Amino acid sequence: MKTFHKLYRVSRIWILLLIVLTLPYWIPNNYYLQVANLGMIFSILTLSLNILAGYTGLFSVGFIAFYGIGAYTSAIVVTRLGWSVWVGFILAGVVSSLFSFLLGLPTMRLRGMYFAVATLAFGEIMYQVFLNWTSITGGTKGIKGVPSPEFFGISLRPYSKYFYLILAVLVIVILLTRNLINSRTGRAMLAIRENDIAAEAMGVDVPKFKMIAFLIATFFAGVAGALYGHEVRYVSPESFVNAESAAVLAMMVVGGIGSIPGSILGGFILTMLPEYLRFLGNIRLVIYGAAIVAIIIFAPKGLGGLIEWIDGFLSGTLKLGTHKKSTEKVEGENGHS
Repeated sequence: MKTFHKLYRVSRIWILLLIVLTLPYWIPNNYYLQVANLGMIFSILTLSLNILAGYTGLFSVGFIAFYGIGAYTSAIVVTRLGWSVWVGFILAGVVSSLFSFLLGLPTMRLRGMYFAVATLAFGEIMYQVFLNWTSITGGTKGIKGVPSPEFFGISLRPYSKYFYLILAVLVIVILLTRNLINSRTGRAMLAIRENDIAAEAMGVDVPKFKMIAFLIATFFAGVAGALYGHEVRYVSPESFVNAESAAVLAMMVVGGIGSIPGSILGGFILTMLPEYLRFLGNIRLVIYGAAIVAIIIFAPKGLGGLIEWIDGFLSGTLKLGTHKKSTEKVEGENGHS
């Protein structure tokens, strides 16, 4: 058994890398490949929301607005100003962060539901802007003909090639997020999440670090929005309604609040699952909802926590009974409280 654990620890990263890099060749057709690309884009969006909500404790109910700002920014500067797609990606993140800075100035001292309601209102405001500022956003017609990027003369328009661009961005976001959480700023964010009053008493500048988390999260969300716009090559207001924010929140909760692997799994699986169940008709929505409830009940830490437990067991760092014992301990403590 020790040999298996050692072999697993050595080979797991390479096996995962091989699966991810060859994924476009496993997917049966372009439609499902496009959905897989969208799943990775939503993984980036879910991870960015987790920086704000999972690591800092600021629940945003209108987070999809920053995703939309990024999509429209890139689409406008590329189609109407003729700028490079790569410049559009960067500006998408910058402009989204700028809007979050303006929103954060009056809201960073808000807590709990007050901040959530403020972001909900902002999301509705931005949706109305996308819908009614027809001279800039195109209104209900949206912006058509959003081009795909080129890399050294190679068009990334085919979904199989665009897949690797999204994958590269996802990997960069994962690495940056890990470094952020392990930094002094990340530790301050985690302290705010646990108890912002205690953190402030310990000398943490709570509004400052909340603003930093907000800016970073919305920058990633804006880039994800730009990736979406150039993936579907069309941007319209219907993609950025507040109901989409609820979907991203569900991805974060199902994946695991404060979990990087969970953000990836939650965004990817909850995007892919409804499409793979489409052959079942409307009953697929019932199965989809039941699956979410089952995950929340049987895996309280989300898919990320489940994967970490399986990984720990296979690598030999976690015994089979550990998860059960820890669960019983938590339940006992709750009973005493």
